[in-house]
Amino acid sequence: MSEAEPAPRAEGGESAPIPEAKVVTAPPPKRRDAPTVYVVGFWRRLAAAFIDLLVVLPAVVLVVLVVGKVAGVHMPPSNLRLLDVDLWLDLVLRTDPAIVMSLALFTGIGLLYALIFHITVGRTLGMRVMKLRIIDVYGERPSGGRCVVRCVGYLASAATLFLGFLWIGFDSEKRGLQDWIAGTYVVRA
Repeated sequence: MSEAEPAPRAEGGESAPIPEAKVVTAPPPKRRDAPTVYVVGFWRRLAAAFIDLLVVLPAVVLVVLVVGKVAGVHMPPSNLRLLDVDLWLDLVLRTDPAIVMSLALFTGIGLLYALIFHITVGRTLGMRVMKLRIIDVYGERPSGGRCVVRCVGYLASAATLFLGFLWIGFDSEKRGLQDWIAGTYVVRA
C-alpha cells in the first residue's frame, strides 16, 4: 500500500491488521558429511606387513637364485646356519657380495611390490587380507606421487633402525614416518 491510500477499516472503524508476509528461504545447502574413518594401529599393520613378506619372499628367493647363478655369486661355503646371528652380521659387515646382492634385490622387489599395489589399488595384498587401506589427508586414495614419496618413506623408516615403523605404536594419530612424510593414513577398509 502506498502512503496515500488509507488502511482498510474493519467494521468498527478500526484499522484491520495487515497480514505479515511469510518469508520463505531455501533450505541451507546440505553439507557432505565426511565419512568416519578408523586409523589402524601398530599390530594390525605389522600383521599385514608379515603377510606381504610371505608374498614377496618367495619371489625374492627365486630372483636371488637366478641372479646368483648368472652372476656367479654364491653364499660362503662355511657352516651356514640360519639362526647364527654372528655369522650373518659378519657377512653383512664384510659386505659379502651375495648378502649385498640379496639385500638390494629384496629391497628393490619389496618397494616395487608396495609401489605397484599402492598406486593401482591403494593397498597391498596383506592390507587387503587385514581389511586396511591407505588414504591421503583428504580421505581419498593417494596419488601416484604420494605413493612414491611413501615408498621413499619406507626407506627412511628402515634407515632409522626401524624406529620409523615403531613410531606407529606411540603416535597419537597412529602414523609412521612414511605416513608423515607422504601425508597418508592407514585406515580400516
